[in-house]
Amino acid sequence: MNRRFNSLWIILLLSSSLVASIAVAGPKEDVSAATAKWAATLGEDNPDTILPLYAPDAVLWGTLSPTVRSDHAALRDYFVRAFAALPGLKVTFGEQLVRVYGNAAVNTGYYTFSYGKDGEKKTLPARYSFTFVRSGNTWLIVDHHSSAMPPPLK
Repeated sequence: MNRRFNSLWIILLLSSSLVASIAVAGPKEDVSAATAKWAATLGEDNPDTILPLYAPDAVLWGTLSPTVRSDHAALRDYFVRAFAALPGLKVTFGEQLVRVYGNAAVNTGYYTFSYGKDGEKKTLPARYSFTFVRSGNTWLIVDHHSSAMPPPLK
């Protein structure tokens, strides 16, 4: 009986440690995943696949834009022009600071765009802020600001 009890105790202990080691994604990880999805989708060079990541009332102040874009037609126009100006556009994220406030979240940091131009690989470092709102189980971008990284102060 004692041996059986010890075996049961060991099994219970091992299974509880297995359950404890399984990571459960929280809101911060979900926002990071939504940001990674945006990066992967940007790399497809297709404005029609990136637009669904933005809420219907989203606002974009793009890296290449002198004006703010505040409806889907304007956002689409921005991405059409950006993909034409920066062929083979890709983005790599640096440090990200994700904060979640209930059904809203902000991801701020820097990223580097890479693209091909005149047979050369070019890069454009930039800083960004994404504001997301949760719609059901999906985090949608409602505000996106991106600007070229300024040179360091002297």
